[in-house]
Amino acid sequence: MARKNVSSRDNPLYKELKLLATSSQARRRAGRTLLDGVHLCETYLEIMGDPPMCVVSEDAFSHVEAAAIAERCAGGAGQCIVLPEQLFRALSQVEHGIDILFVIDTPQPELPPRLNESAVLLDTVQDPGNFGSIVRSAAAAGIRQVYCNPGTTFAWSPKVMRAGMGAHFSLDIFEGVDLEDLLRRADIPVIATSSHAEQRLYDIDLAQPVAWMFGHEGQGVAPALLEKATHRIAIPHLGAIESLNVAASAAVCFFEQVRQTIAR
Repeated sequence: MARKNVSSRDNPLYKELKLLATSSQARRRAGRTLLDGVHLCETYLEIMGDPPMCVVSEDAFSHVEAAAIAERCAGGAGQCIVLPEQLFRALSQVEHGIDILFVIDTPQPELPPRLNESAVLLDTVQDPGNFGSIVRSAAAAGIRQVYCNPGTTFAWSPKVMRAGMGAHFSLDIFEGVDLEDLLRRADIPVIATSSHAEQRLYDIDLAQPVAWMFGHEGQGVAPALLEKATHRIAIPHLGAIESLNVAASAAVCFFEQVRQTIAR
């Protein structure tokens, strides 16, 4: 693809990009999202290949990494859009970064008929930073599936993706999932975290596939879902706090599973 320069805010393509950058509803409707920054773009190229669209500022060509990515994309089958710095800044949420982003199609994996491999189930996790940290830890622990109910934040928002640091591309992420129905189709233990549980994380056999269920930052896992879990566990701690942040809890759980799996 050759470069295309866009210099007007009234350009229809730029208006479309501005909507994708500022509106979750527009991203969902279009089935597209933005990857903001060099790291995410490089990760996407490495795992997924060329994007449908690469967007850079005129100043980006003075940076070796951005120039190399733009040149690669310019030889592909999509579009390479070059914007003045001021127009690009209105699209990007990265401060003091290198001016490059990708427009990509949001993956829509087919929902498996059964829950039969290690997975993460998210019940109304709303903070983008928490969501991104959870999927990053899941990918690092070798977990490949993430199921999100309708109340969970949009998995493919730019904020979530920056927090995930490219982990999204190693996972199958299912959105809008009825978690109660999913639990009825589970062939593996489902473990829910609860600060009020009597059973401890370290008392569970985790050297096997399990589904981890984490809930809302304030209320935790909904009672109806908590009742359907195979195990309800707490993470022991020594300090005078009631519970860990949900993303920290997830990381502790995932890597206890890794530890047990390696040890066996």
